[in-house]
Amino acid sequence: MKQEVLRNNLKQIRTRLGMNQQDLANLAGVTRQTISGVESGQYAPSTTISLRLAKALGYQVEDLFWLEEDLPEIEAVPAQNLPVGQDLRVILARVGGQWVAHPLIGKDAFRTEMIPADGAANHLSLMDTVLVKLLDDPKKLYNTVVLAGCSPALSLWARAAERWHPELRVHFTFANSMIALERLYRGEIHIAGMHLYCPQTGEHNTPFVHRVLKDKAAVLINLGVWEEGLLVQQGNPKQLKTIADLAQPGVTIVNREQGSGSRELLDRKLKEQKISFTAVQGFDQIVSNHQDVALAVATGKADAGVSSASIATAFGLEFIPLHQSRYDLVILKQYLEEAPVQQLLGTLGHRQVISQLQALGGYDTNLTGEVVATVEAVSNGKHN
Repeated sequence: MKQEVLRNNLKQIRTRLGMNQQDLANLAGVTRQTISGVESGQYAPSTTISLRLAKALGYQVEDLFWLEEDLPEIEAVPAQNLPVGQDLRVILARVGGQWVAHPLIGKDAFRTEMIPADGAANHLSLMDTVLVKLLDDPKKLYNTVVLAGCSPALSLWARAAERWHPELRVHFTFANSMIALERLYRGEIHIAGMHLYCPQTGEHNTPFVHRVLKDKAAVLINLGVWEEGLLVQQGNPKQLKTIADLAQPGVTIVNREQGSGSRELLDRKLKEQKISFTAVQGFDQIVSNHQDVALAVATGKADAGVSSASIATAFGLEFIPLHQSRYDLVILKQYLEEAPVQQLLGTLGHRQVISQLQALGGYDTNLTGEVVATVEAVSNGKHN
C-alpha cells in the first residue's frame, strides 16, 4: 500500500497575507510553535486546529491541506548520453520491454519551451541501471515514443501527432543519422531518422541500416525526399555556383560533424571534384545541427554550408541544390505492434502532415508514409 503524506501550503498563504507565525497563532488561538510544526510538516494538526487555521486565513481546509502519495521509483537503463554522477531531469520511455532514461540537457531539454521532466536521476558510475524518482503520473510513461534525428520536420511531425492523439507523447532527441541509428541498435529509441547515401550501391540509408543493426530486423518508412545543397547569403555575395567554388580564396564554410548526412554529402562532392579537404577554408569549423549551419551563414560567420532547402527558406537564405536525399524513419519490426508507435506512424497519412511538410519547402512527399525498404536480421553472416 502506498504511503500518504499530509502536505500543506500554510507558509505560502500566510506570507502572501503579510503575517508572521505569531500573527497567525494569535488569530487561530494556538501557539507559534504549533504554526512552525505544521508548516515544516513535523506536526499533523487535529481537525479542530485545521478548522481554526482555515478560518483565520479565510480559506477552506482543503485549500490548506491535502494528502499526497509518495511517487514510486523506477529502475531504468541509462541512454548512452546520460552523464555520470549528476542529478538530472530525465524523460522515461518503454523501449523493447525495458525503461530507458534520456537526459533533458542541452538542446534536448527544449522545444521552444523547457520540457517538463518525468523524473530526477543520478547515474552512478559503474552502474548498469539508474534509479529514477518520478515527478509525474507513471501511467503517462507508457504512451511515450522516442524519436531521434536531425531534421526539423521530425519535431513538426511529433507536435502534430500529439494534437491528434492527446494521450501520445513524442520525445524528439537530436542526433545525426549515424548516431540515431546507433541509438536504435542499443535499444534507447523507437525510431531513427536518417538521410545517408551510399555511392557504391546508389542506395539511400539501407546499406547503413544493414551494417549497424546487424541482428535486428527493421523497416524503413519514408518521411520525405528533400533537397540538400549549399546555403549562401541573400544576393550570393561570393557568387558561388558549384561545390568547386568553395576552394576559392576568401570563401569560408561551416561544416557538420562526421556521421551526419550533410557532412557525407560535402565529403562526397569534394572527392568527386578531386578537391582536398584542406583546400576549403572552414572545413574544420564544426557545428552540430542544420539550424547552426544556417545561423553561421546568416550572420556572416561563414559564406556557405551544406543543409536543406527548407532550412534555407526558414532563414531567408539562398540555396544551391546538390542532391535529392531520401529521409527515412527506421523502426525495429518488434516495435511496430506497440500502440504508441502505431499511433505516431498512423499520422503520416494525414493530409495535415503532408501539407505541413510541403509548406516547409524543398520536400517531395510522394513517398511519405510508404515502406521503402525492409531489413532482415543477419543469420550466419547472411541476410535472411
